[in-house]
Amino acid sequence: MHDPHHEHHLQSSEFITDIVIGMSDGLTVPFALAAGLSGAVASNSIIATAGIAEIVAGSIAMGLGGYLAGRTEIEHYDAELKREYDEVERVPEREKQEVKDVFAEYGLSPHLQDEIAEELAKDKDKWVHFMMKFELGLEKPDVNRASKSAATIGIAYIVGGLIPLSPYFFSESPADGLKYSCVATLICLFIFGFFKSKVTGQPPLWGAIKVTTIGAVAAAAAFFVAKMF
Repeated sequence: MHDPHHEHHLQSSEFITDIVIGMSDGLTVPFALAAGLSGAVASNSIIATAGIAEIVAGSIAMGLGGYLAGRTEIEHYDAELKREYDEVERVPEREKQEVKDVFAEYGLSPHLQDEIAEELAKDKDKWVHFMMKFELGLEKPDVNRASKSAATIGIAYIVGGLIPLSPYFFSESPADGLKYSCVATLICLFIFGFFKSKVTGQPPLWGAIKVTTIGAVAAAAAFFVAKMF
């Protein structure tokens, strides 16, 4: 008796992508801002206020960007769907040939290509959706994708942004806040980079190091620029 074969594939990839977008920017941008202000001001309250303002503005901007991207994806799909329906009505033979071309790439015989094209042509909806998927490479997007993406990215940005900012609420000086912020944020960046790479099939350790290095470089650059000016 053979063990059943289980294929492991990444699920909810769009949701994970949105979390990665929001969290990575949320960890990095407020971290760099707070680090830069730490080199220029002597008050934690100023850093905290500016940080909160940045998180609010950043989460709205990132969420809006996610919403617009989601709406654009839906509008693009709808436009292509309408065009395909129009083409199967106006130029059915050309559309059948495109079906044959798809299966020719898989090595099917001309006889089978003709049979499949004729069979698909009997159901206009299935024909059009076949063309959308295999000719254009488009999957039907979730109608709620735009709002879900906006909410996920915005919340992930807020969660990520509060990590580097929170030490400034509980420390005495910007220097102390920066020290604790660096420790907390770099640890979180490392963990985030590790798991992000793991779920996306990349080398986890290398991904963790890469994400941590980017965050550290951004914060260091902001700090030294603020110190200079």
